[in-house]
Amino acid sequence: MFSRSRRGLFGAILAGSLLQVAFALPAAETQVEKRLPRLFLIGDSTVRNNTRGQVGWGTPLVALFDSSQIKMENRALAGRSSRTFFTEGLWLKVLEDIGPGDYVLMQFGHNDGGGLNDPKGRASLKGTGEETQEVTKEGKQEIVHTYGWYLRRYIRDAKGKGAIPIVLSPIPRNMWQGEKVNRASRDYGKWARESAEAQGALFVDLNEIVAKRYEAEGRTKVQEKFFDPADHTHTKADGALVNAECVVAGLRELKGCALAHYLRAQTNAN
Repeated sequence: MFSRSRRGLFGAILAGSLLQVAFALPAAETQVEKRLPRLFLIGDSTVRNNTRGQVGWGTPLVALFDSSQIKMENRALAGRSSRTFFTEGLWLKVLEDIGPGDYVLMQFGHNDGGGLNDPKGRASLKGTGEETQEVTKEGKQEIVHTYGWYLRRYIRDAKGKGAIPIVLSPIPRNMWQGEKVNRASRDYGKWARESAEAQGALFVDLNEIVAKRYEAEGRTKVQEKFFDPADHTHTKADGALVNAECVVAGLRELKGCALAHYLRAQTNAN
């Protein structure tokens, strides 16, 4: 049995401990509340690239969002297609970090073309169907799916983690017919839209938005300021900024999407 004095001392210590816990709880809760939503970008070098003066639009996009309100994670990687971003385990690593209320912007297509016998082994099947084809890559058997199948997988997985997936059609290449930019409205732009609609995901027709912006700027300016003469795919810094502004313009047009609320107030994108 404790003596009265010892019981009093023990009671005081206990009370002090409980008081510390009481003060500690709000601090812990505050830390939880302070978790910022995250914006994940997945795609290829047109989204993330810092090679020989080439810049992907994901780099300048960071500055267009309020970093005190949302954290951006540019997980795109040069040379990847909708297929290889999945088969190389890159998507799995992103998925492990995604939480409820996060956003995932996906833009693929530039590396999905070509035949399945291409030594780079990154082409997906064309279209959005469920057809598959078995191939051998680096001595291992692989079942290759359609471009749309991979996009739908990303959408479902993101939704399964409570995130909001947004599909973007791929930016256009610096390829023109007269004063008009070539569109992807009959292939990857079309398939990106169909994949988003099939899974009830948001869609931004970035291909069309950027094409119109290029045409407004004029072919000569686009070729001289936005691209290197020998490269019709990868943008320089000026081109990347224009494309990032086009992403913002597309996001602002999405109905029922709160992502635009995280943009900086002074962001000026047409």
